Parts: sequence; structure tokens; C-alpha cells
Amino acid sequence: MASNCSGCGPGYKSPLDAMNGPREEIVYLPCIYRNTEIDKPDYLATVDVNPNSPKYCQVIHRLPMPNLKDELHHSGWNACSSCYDDASKKRNRLILPSLISSRIYIVDVGTDPRAPRLYKTVEPLELHWKCGLANPHTTHCLGSGQIMISTMGDPEGNGKGGFALLDGETFEMIGNWEQPGEAAPFGYDFWYQPRHNVMISTEWGAPKALGFGFKPEDVKAGHYGQCIHVWDWTTHKRIQTIDLGEEGAIPLEVRFLHDPSAAEGYVGCALQGTVFRFYKTEKGNWAAERVIKVPNKKVEGWVLPEMPSLITDILISLDDRFLYFSNWLHGDIRQYDITDRRNPRLVGQVFLGGSIVNDGPVKVLEDAELTSQPPPRMVQGKRIEGSPQMIQLSLDGKRLYVSTSLYSAWDKQFYPNLVKTGSVMMQIDVDTMKGGLTLNENFLVDFGAEPEGPVLAHEIRYPGGDCTSDIWL
Repeated sequence: MASNCSGCGPGYKSPLDAMNGPREEIVYLPCIYRNTEIDKPDYLATVDVNPNSPKYCQVIHRLPMPNLKDELHHSGWNACSSCYDDASKKRNRLILPSLISSRIYIVDVGTDPRAPRLYKTVEPLELHWKCGLANPHTTHCLGSGQIMISTMGDPEGNGKGGFALLDGETFEMIGNWEQPGEAAPFGYDFWYQPRHNVMISTEWGAPKALGFGFKPEDVKAGHYGQCIHVWDWTTHKRIQTIDLGEEGAIPLEVRFLHDPSAAEGYVGCALQGTVFRFYKTEKGNWAAERVIKVPNKKVEGWVLPEMPSLITDILISLDDRFLYFSNWLHGDIRQYDITDRRNPRLVGQVFLGGSIVNDGPVKVLEDAELTSQPPPRMVQGKRIEGSPQMIQLSLDGKRLYVSTSLYSAWDKQFYPNLVKTGSVMMQIDVDTMKGGLTLNENFLVDFGAEPEGPVLAHEIRYPGGDCTSDIWL
């Protein structure tokens, strides 16, 4: 039987085994036209990242979606390392939820990984009628073979943090994962850890509040979240809500340590530039403590008198040694040594654009960290507009890939030039011994030069899985 076959399924036996996996040769990125001046469908781009390839740093395939204004966002897999012992499973379908239209596209990446094709579309009504949910965000494959997708809202645009289940073979909508009445007030990301019978989910905000841009008054009006939620993995009940307070407003990406026996992880909180460590207490419940704070900068020439760093994407290396995150407003990516889990130590930093460049409209009046404003970043003659946002680490931890789009409505609001000129993908070389980040000047994927016009490229995925999509049991 398949369940008795050890290691015949997808992925890797352990996170450390994954570090010895093959070097990435291609990556997939959703490319978004919503909120640009181009009325074209979003598409999935396949990019060659093999330095020995004649098509290095080129988009080698584009798979357009059949609809307009989907806002493709974060992708996931039909099967991953959670199904490592199941020989009947293959990682051959990429799940592409649409944040705005609520469609879910199933993409065949198994037949020809270099030329994905559309396999199936799950229409919004399936999510609306069967689950009472909308605005799907994060996808994770489960050990059961099912696919679980978190949501941010209900069909009316109010906040609702629920979870939809798809059949891993037919991709039919099964229904809700959470018990009736257990949905959280807001939703966004999630990560599960079966050995501790737990799942943690996070909160962004109400889709109708953030759908067309960011308004500070919406935070005060309660349209954005500041809690993380603890779920019983077996009963699907929400058993604890941890309020992170104002310091933890808008908790976005959540990452457990990769070691499946670990009972702790980190969550990046956008609005105040903080990272919280969450952990299981001796009593058996869960708690959280702030372990990183990026100071706001006092500025003029900007929408507010203080500019937060706006931590957006975070990830942890597969050996659980380093934490990385992007500051989407300040413009830097940071690397922290987290071997002392409660006291992360900054060991690497690189600026790649952002809102405080020294030739821009913003003047920094007070800065607790820098003595001068960073210069704009040029790569291969192109000025980097926008700021580092989505990040993905190579399996061996030596290369960090970066894209610059957050979400089209916020891109348009905070970085209008980014929407006009298109985003880029860059690559940072990582010192995995002492720590340190260095931009690879020979690597640039310019999504401003796309055939249909400049586009906003978002999350980065490898065909064989990566440190933000695979969960070990």
C-alpha cells in the first residue's frame, strides 16, 4: 500500500534533507495587471534561473488566465512534503487563488514544468455557496491529500478568516475546514504543526477596506486585525486568540520553525514593523512576545509624519538558523540569526529601493538606525522602483530571490512609478556562515519589458517546493 512506502511521495523526508535538494532551475511567479493601465488577464510566468542556461533571467513561458482583474496572489501545491510517505501523490498541480475575484485556478505543472497549462478553474460561487467565504489567500497541502486554502472575507467583503478544503484529486470544493461559527474575524496566512495538534492563523483586514488602497482611519475603525489565532488541528476548533496589541497590528506571514517537533515560530506584523515569537507554554497553551522592532522614521513629504518599515514577507531558512524579512516602505531586506530564539540578531541588510531614497520626495528628519538616506538602487542600468517585498530562499539557503510588488492597489498608492514601469525580480547572495547579504549584480528579471506591457510580479515558487510551501509531519 502507498501509505507503507517510505519516501515514495513528493518532497523531502526532512527540512535538512531538503537543503541537499537540487538547485532551482526555474521559478513560477504570478503576474498581475489589475490596477495598472493595461486591461489584460493576469498570468503565471515561468522564469529561467539557471546560470548555465542561454535563457538565464528570462521569462520563458506565460500562462494567461481566462479572466480579467483576478489579482493572483499566493500559490501553493496539491501535494508536498506532508505527503512524503504517500506514493500515490505527486507535486504536479500549482494552486493559484485570486485575492479579488475569488477564483481558484489549478495549473498543470507536471506535464511540462517549463510550460504550465491551465487544468481547471474553481469558480467563486463554489467558494461562496459551499463555504460562505471569499478572497482566498494561502494554500497548503495536507497529509490527508486534501488542499486547504485560507480566506480573508465573506462574499460581501467583510472580514472572515475561514478555510476552504479542496479534494486533492478532483479539485472539487469540499467545504469548510473550520467548525460552524468558528471562523476568525479576519484572515490571511496559516501554518500547521500536527505533532503539537496546532494551527496558527493571522489577520490582514476586511477586503472591502483594503480593496482600493490603505487608509489609516480604517485601522482606527477596526477594519484591520491585530490577533493571531490558535486552532486545534484535530477538532478544527479555534481554541485561543492572542491579541498582539497595537504593536502587532496587521500580522501577515506566519512561520513555524521547520523542525516538526518545534513548538514555536514567528509572525511579521506590518503596521509597526515588529516580529513576534509565538510559542507553546509549560501550561500547554500558546503565548507571544515581541522580539524585533524596526523603528519608525520621522519624515516630511510623506502621507504621515512617521513612516513605519511595513514588514511584509518573512521566511525562515530550512535549518532554522536565519529569519529574513522585507521592509516594504523603508526599502531593505534583513537577515537575523535566530539560534537564540528569543533574541534575534541582525547579521545582514541590503537596501533595494523604497520610500526613503535620497533623491526622492521624502526627507527623513529623525532616524534611529541610519546616518543618511540610502541612494536609489540601479541594477544593469535599471532603477529599482518600488521596494523589496516577496522573498524566497534557495533550498541550500545561499540565494534569496526578491520581487517588488505587494498588492496592486497598495503598489499604485505608495509606488505609482512601480505600476507604470513594472516590477523586477532580483537575487541576493547569502553568507550562511557569518550572515550577510549582497545583491547579485548579474541577475535581473525586468517585468517592465513584458510583451503585453509592464506587469506586477508577486510570489516566487520552485517546482520542487520551497521553505514557505512545505510542511513536515
